Amino acid sequence: MSNPDKLIHMANQIADFFRPYPHAEAVAGVHDHIRAFWTPPMRADLLAHCEAGDPKVDVLVSEAMRGSRSAASPADKEAAGPAEVGEIGSVDAG
Repeated sequence: MSNPDKLIHMANQIADFFRPYPHAEAVAGVHDHIRAFWTPPMRADLLAHCEAGDPKVDVLVSEAMRGSRSAASPADKEAAGPAEVGEIGSVDAG
């Protein structure tokens, strides 16, 4: 399997995981996961395949990659501090 094929395969697996969610949540989940855990070169390679219309790329992946490219990494949320995002593990249930 070539490197581009491996990237597409991994991205499609992420899409498969999020597929049961409502469509907008699935797209956001794919986007956030790739943004948080993939390196910029990996994301750039995948984006190139999406923009080229590679038929091997899952539709959810293509939609997620068309989303905001300037979005902050979800990992930054953990590092922002409780004053900005709330205590980790806290619940607001009554």
